[in-house]
Amino acid sequence: MSLIGLQGILTIISHLFFIGLAFWAISALHIERLMTFYPRQSRVLIVMLSVAVGFACSSFFLDFIDNVRNLGYLLR
Repeated sequence: MSLIGLQGILTIISHLFFIGLAFWAISALHIERLMTFYPRQSRVLIVMLSVAVGFACSSFFLDFIDNVRNLGYLLR
């Protein structure tokens, strides 16, 4: 059971890290300057884009690691 708990913690940390990284990168684009009439909506858009991109990158990263670990079963 502890392995499943460890994997859960790793997944949560990975998701939060990549969402934060995506937020940092998307904030550098200054989308709010393009949407001058809707400042609140532009902030919500940045957060939603960050969650979508960060979750997708984190899922790819975790799946890649899982697939690399499973390559060992080909050699057995």
